[in-house]
Amino acid sequence: MMGRLPIAKMLAATVAMTVVISAVMVPINWNGQGASTAAPKIDELLSVMIVLSAFVFSLVMVMLFYALWKFKAKPGDESDGEPIHGNTRLEVAWTVIPTIIVLFGAGYSWSVLNEIEEPVDGALKVQVFSQQFAWSFGYPGKDNAWSEGELHVPLDRQVHFKMHAQDVIHSFWVPEWRIKKDNVPGITTTAIVTPDKLGTYQLICTELCGFGHAAMRATVVVETPADFRKWVAGLKETVPEPLMESVIQDTETDPVPLGAGGA
Repeated sequence: MMGRLPIAKMLAATVAMTVVISAVMVPINWNGQGASTAAPKIDELLSVMIVLSAFVFSLVMVMLFYALWKFKAKPGDESDGEPIHGNTRLEVAWTVIPTIIVLFGAGYSWSVLNEIEEPVDGALKVQVFSQQFAWSFGYPGKDNAWSEGELHVPLDRQVHFKMHAQDVIHSFWVPEWRIKKDNVPGITTTAIVTPDKLGTYQLICTELCGFGHAAMRATVVVETPADFRKWVAGLKETVPEPLMESVIQDTETDPVPLGAGGA
């Protein structure tokens, strides 16, 4: 019983420390305002990861301080430490427990990703073109309407952003949508978002892409479907031919998979 007492105390201390850290960290709104159907799911995933991280951190700290206290050298003791042998049970435990935590986190993240990227009928497809150091966008319809530096999308409609990098790797991120996806030259990458709040936001490149990286931003407007159609109808320019060539080339290199909802 005496041999088990330190373990029980360490586990109790670990749980208590985990609860305290989680109580402080979880209520903080780390991601700010949410403006898509994916935002609550991503925020909940983050909260779960915070709790798991707090548990691992607490366990390591409790064991560390216990070892520092239990096995500290007495004043004036300059003798060699006692020889010790490995503890198979302990080694199995510190291998199995992190493995279970990592597998749980991976499985949960995979489940959330599948849920938020599930294609639906009637989704809007928007072509996204990234190049040093600007964003531009192509919209479906007659002659592929085109806008530079300003993205408009309709409220409460799933949008499939088909992204084409023209030079180096860029990354598509609207913080309020919680979705971030790299734009890789030579292939088509896809971000799926359903905006659910009207407003004006910022599209930010989050992949270091050169000297002008910090200024590579675009305005994002989420508006009613009627206003969106009116705005697209008023666009005077069409997607330039070189950009359309990249759409064709990227699609041939990375074809749309079967069952992708015609995105």
